[in-house]
Amino acid sequence: MKKVLFALIGVAVAALVAYTVFFDKESAPEVSYTSLTGQTASTSSLKGKVVLVNFWATSCTGCVAEMAKLKATHERYAPQGYETVAVAMSYDPPNYVKAFVTDNKLPFFVTLDTNGAIAKAFGDIQLAPTTFLIDKHGKVIKRYVGEPNFAELRGLIEQALKA
Repeated sequence: MKKVLFALIGVAVAALVAYTVFFDKESAPEVSYTSLTGQTASTSSLKGKVVLVNFWATSCTGCVAEMAKLKATHERYAPQGYETVAVAMSYDPPNYVKAFVTDNKLPFFVTLDTNGAIAKAFGDIQLAPTTFLIDKHGKVIKRYVGEPNFAELRGLIEQALKA
């Protein structure tokens, strides 16, 4: 009797975990972006790709430190359907952002959130860096506050690209 009970509990836990992992994900908010180079994109236009959305600022030492890793991650996975959107916080002076992007040759989509609307849509982001990984269906896989664990992030990206 105990074995059956434990088996049923095990099945229930496994079902709950599977549901949470595969079905109970929040959707990324629908927002539009304009890059520093004038390109436009939106959450819906990026469906079909795995997308990393990173909120950052040039005055944030953690943001600046992680940017080389974000660049390397983008360069590694972009050919497989991965996109990076770097959202500069509303308090970041546009000329600082533009200089940083140019100096560091960032190869991905960088946008200025001048009125804070993008940060607000993603849950009123106040702390930078804050990063979201979004699957091909527009569902949030993971949210990081602070620098992501890049080994974990790469694993999640690879899983999402295969799905």
